[in-house]
Amino acid sequence: MAPKKVTIIGSGNWGSAIARIVGHNATTYKDIFDPTVNMWVFEEIVDGRKLSEIINTQHENVKYLPGRKLPENVVAVTDVVEASKEADILIFVVPHQHVGKISQSLVGKLKDGAKAISLIKGLSTNNSGGIKLISEEIREILHIEVSVLMGANLAHEVADDHFCEATIGTLNKVEDGEMWTKLFNTDNFRINVVKDANTVELCGALKNIVACAAGFADGLKLGDNTKAALIRIGLIEMMKFVDTYYPGSHLETYFESCGVADLVTTCYGGRNRKVCAAFVTANKPLAEVEQELLNGQSAQGPLTAEEIYPMLQSSKNLEKFPLFVAVHRICKGEVSPDKLIDCIKGRC
Repeated sequence: MAPKKVTIIGSGNWGSAIARIVGHNATTYKDIFDPTVNMWVFEEIVDGRKLSEIINTQHENVKYLPGRKLPENVVAVTDVVEASKEADILIFVVPHQHVGKISQSLVGKLKDGAKAISLIKGLSTNNSGGIKLISEEIREILHIEVSVLMGANLAHEVADDHFCEATIGTLNKVEDGEMWTKLFNTDNFRINVVKDANTVELCGALKNIVACAAGFADGLKLGDNTKAALIRIGLIEMMKFVDTYYPGSHLETYFESCGVADLVTTCYGGRNRKVCAAFVTANKPLAEVEQELLNGQSAQGPLTAEEIYPMLQSSKNLEKFPLFVAVHRICKGEVSPDKLIDCIKGRC
């Protein structure tokens, strides 16, 4: 069989961090993967130069992952259709609110038999006020098989080759699991494959809401005991949400990197925690704080909380998810951050 062509759709800090791994593994396993890896880059001007030109000459994403070299076989391409048209494997790693538009642009332009994997920690919405998994959205638009990769993976630490783990959820654990492991696994980025894709993906999205609560607690200086309680309550709500709306999860999945490990990491070191902690004292709208702190990137927790709120409301489940509801109301400015604990207790 001909080596599989790989395209990375996205080039933010996480996309660039994963490009370092994928680029290396594509050259290591030349019998399995084409060594040239395309990376779709949304063109920007940085210090008077095109970002794509900088990546292709300096082999560094100086805006989103400065100081870390990309493999020379990773090639920046500014047209997503051009980047993807020959791909056997598509790695989606863009903000979740852009997935639909990007996927629509690829309809009818992909290679037969192409497969995708989503590294996107977020949710989409459907026309009836419910949610849709990002993998479902990609699958429905492009009619291709979609796996997911989630885990305790802060991009700058992955890029610095610190030891960490990730969980891949797939519908075909044997065949696809081996391929994904070859593509992503390294000595310092350890992959485990499970056949529980929905739970893996939901953990990746919902933990960002919990991280917002942790950030509010940090901003309010509520201490470690309170933060630990919020993390525990958040984990229970994550599990309850999966059991309510996507039943059939396996308990052990929550103890994979995509579950407890990712939750703890993002509640202590992620961008959602950082933005929400700053929001407490900034006396500015959350969107403005986000813009100031994240260098053009976005915190997914507030948006995910907003997306699931109508679903909880329409199914009369608001009282069952007090932390999720509190985060949404605080992010929308309906409740002051200092009311967080009252809301958790059902008093807001």
